[in-house]
Amino acid sequence: MAITAQQLNEALAWRYATKVFDPQRQIDASTWAALENSLVQSPSSYGLQPWKFLVITNPAMRAELRPHSWNQSQITDGSHLVVFLAERTIQAAEADRLISCMAETRAVESESLGFYREMIAKDLINGPRSQQIGQWASNQVYIALGTFMAAAALLEVDTCPIEGFSPAEYDRILKLEESPYRSCVVCAAGYRDASDKYASLGKVRYPAGELIEHI
Repeated sequence: MAITAQQLNEALAWRYATKVFDPQRQIDASTWAALENSLVQSPSSYGLQPWKFLVITNPAMRAELRPHSWNQSQITDGSHLVVFLAERTIQAAEADRLISCMAETRAVESESLGFYREMIAKDLINGPRSQQIGQWASNQVYIALGTFMAAAALLEVDTCPIEGFSPAEYDRILKLEESPYRSCVVCAAGYRDASDKYASLGKVRYPAGELIEHI
C-alpha cells in the first residue's frame, strides 16, 4: 500500500541525526529485516551493487570500534550498527557476476547481455572512470545509505550516519585489509533517548525556493 505525501513529509521531518540512543531499546526482528531489505533493494549505477553491509551487533566488537569513531556513543548504544563497505576495484569478474545474475533473474541467455557488459567495460573497467573507481564506488554506497535512512524514518527507527571514524582502523579490526571491500561510511540505528536535546531542536534547512529551481 502506498503511503501518502503527508506521511512521507512527516517521516522526513521527524528524522534527525540521533546523537543519543536508548541502549535498552532494540529493533525487533521483522523491522530490522525490512531495513536490511532496503539495503538489498538500493539502486546503483549499472545495477553493479559495488558494496557489502556489515551488521555489527557484537558488543565487544562495537566497543573496540568506538575509540576509532571519535568515541561517539552511537557506536555502542544503538540497537544495530551498519558498516557500509565499498568494493576496491571493478574488474571483469564484477561485470561477469552482474551479467550472470541478470541472466538468471530475467531468464535470458548471458550472451544476449553482451552489449551491456561491454558498456560497463568501456566505462568502468577500461574507460576514464576506471581511474576514479574508488570515488565512484563510494558514491554508490552513499545512495544505499540514503535509502536505508529514509526507510528507517518511515518505520520510525532513528539513525545517525557517521563519517567521523578511521577507515584504516575499521578495516584492521574487521579484517578487511586483504578483502575486496573497504570501510566507507557507518550508520547507527535504534531509538532516540529522551535525553537527546537534538530531537527537539528545529531542523535547519534552507527554503525550498533557494534550493530547487524549475526550468
